[in-house]
Amino acid sequence: MIAEAGLALLWFAAAMALLQLFAAIMALRGGEGSSEYAGVVRPSAIVQGPLVALSFLMLMWLFIRTDLSVLLVAANSHSAKPFIFKLAGTWGNHEGSMLLWVTVMALSGSLVALVERRLPERTMIATLAAQAFVSLGFYAFLLFSSNPFERLPTPVPEGNGLNPLLQDIGLAFHPPTLYIGYVGLSVAFSFAVGALLTREVGPAFARAMRPWVLGSWIFLTIGITAGSYWAYYELGWGGWWFWDPVENASLMPWLAATALLHSASVLASRDALRTWTIMLGVVAFSMSMVGTFLVRSGILTSVHAFAVDPERGTFILALLTIYIGGALTLFGARASTVSEGKQFSLVSREAGLVFNNVMLSAILGIVLLGTLYPLLTEAFDTKVSVGPPYFNPVGAMFAIPMIVVMAVGPLLRWRRDSFDRIAKALILPAVLTAALLAGAVLLAPGIGLLPLLGLGLSLGLGVASILPLLGRDLRRTPLPTWGMVFGHLGLAVALFGMASESAFSTEKLVAANVGDVVEVGPWSIELTAIEPVAGPNWTALEATMTARYEDGAPVTLHPQSRNFTQPPQTTSESALSTRWNGQLYAVVGEEGLDGRWQLRLWWKPFVPMIWLGGLLIAFGGALSLLGRVLGDIRRGYQRRRIAMRRDERPHSRAVPEPAE
Repeated sequence: MIAEAGLALLWFAAAMALLQLFAAIMALRGGEGSSEYAGVVRPSAIVQGPLVALSFLMLMWLFIRTDLSVLLVAANSHSAKPFIFKLAGTWGNHEGSMLLWVTVMALSGSLVALVERRLPERTMIATLAAQAFVSLGFYAFLLFSSNPFERLPTPVPEGNGLNPLLQDIGLAFHPPTLYIGYVGLSVAFSFAVGALLTREVGPAFARAMRPWVLGSWIFLTIGITAGSYWAYYELGWGGWWFWDPVENASLMPWLAATALLHSASVLASRDALRTWTIMLGVVAFSMSMVGTFLVRSGILTSVHAFAVDPERGTFILALLTIYIGGALTLFGARASTVSEGKQFSLVSREAGLVFNNVMLSAILGIVLLGTLYPLLTEAFDTKVSVGPPYFNPVGAMFAIPMIVVMAVGPLLRWRRDSFDRIAKALILPAVLTAALLAGAVLLAPGIGLLPLLGLGLSLGLGVASILPLLGRDLRRTPLPTWGMVFGHLGLAVALFGMASESAFSTEKLVAANVGDVVEVGPWSIELTAIEPVAGPNWTALEATMTARYEDGAPVTLHPQSRNFTQPPQTTSESALSTRWNGQLYAVVGEEGLDGRWQLRLWWKPFVPMIWLGGLLIAFGGALSLLGRVLGDIRRGYQRRRIAMRRDERPHSRAVPEPAE
């Protein structure tokens, strides 16, 4: 009965979403009884979160106990699978991942309805109406097209198992973090639609939306970073980014969310960029919907592309058309009624943010075009591959000026400034950048242009990112300022890792006998043994390698070639040795007819900085979010104290409201 109860909870949640939408529409129309309808909207939203969360927990229980009477469990699990993969396998498939999406969406909507009190009530009702409208589409998708609780007529004796490439701890972290990011953008989308419906686009709207955008951006950053590292060590190919359409599907919402975050911050603090903020709120969720369509429609063949049913793809495409088409239509109809807010000069922090938003939008367009173009040509029976030769140089045309402005922008004042005032502060990063470029050309004359520019810009940005702290009392520096510093510093660190990996990596593919020694970069690697080993649901041939960095102490590596039986598949498990200046990467392949073993070895200088930088970026976002939340709590406390003083002294002069 667990499956039936989980399905019933989904139906109840969908009914509450329908009630929420109906009550919100009636409340917005006004007239008799509108206040009673308005009183139904928040409770209807609040109750959905627990209903869907309980439904998802029931699906998790079905996977944990391997209930083979449920079609989804039989198709994607196995009794011999380790517990952690049974648990993570709940969302390692199409239906389960979509239920996770809906769960996060319902919990987010509940939280918005429960805690948000900064917006005018009419705008809040319009926001919850938009959230209910979005939720209803996904409820319908689950209930009519992708039922995760469907029963089999007769239970099967054993399940098919989970894709071996997904049987990794990365599955427990990568999809949930991405989904929290995606769904957070749906909340930002609902705020944007609600503000357009009521024409209340101002600082209060931006302050209400900003924590959701920032939270989404943090989780997207973590999800992309974790996914990149997962693919790097799990697939055995030695790369950290391939411009695969599924990778791009997560990158595009992140680019849009980054631009939206900066626009919302300017609107909240300086009452500017109103139209930009609304437009980017729509675009950010549009990109998450496009990514969902690409991954879930079956249009892509990938380890991530769980759905292969064209009917499901058509359903998602219809949702995308309704949501995004409707929002863009509303934006076109109401954009003229939204004033742009306060003006600013060409040399100001706002202008720098606008410039970088344009650059981010251009990069987003490049990635979107490069992702969709091969799919479009394939529809006409022409296969085209779009990869790094397109994305890297074309994206760099916009990324390089964006990084330069990012280094300068935080030093500029709001509203109006001049470059003469900050010229002295920029001398140090400019000199260090030039020195690094010159040194790289002299010491590594064969270095490519893009890696060279990446190295130089990373150093310049890294130094410039800490300049806003100079002259401050660090103990009194606001957390959002620290967040900005860590975010920009993290980007500089990641950029340095990317450029170093591209410029200085060494690869060697060899066939070696046991006892042979192979040189790769500064490493000497001896293949000492090949032995069979067994895991909980796999067998493997495990190599033992003794690696030595120059004259240092030996390090033992154990790469494996694993064979899974349910489902049958061979995977490569890489072995890594990490130092402060890079990473040794080893993969063992098949045995040749002559008895030698195929080995793939890489030395990748400073490659861990790519993921360290990603974590620093997310940490900076977390500091900013914490600072915003604490600030809201402090201002709420100040308002309550002011109200109490007014009540105690009704004839006293008015006490001013605390500043935002």
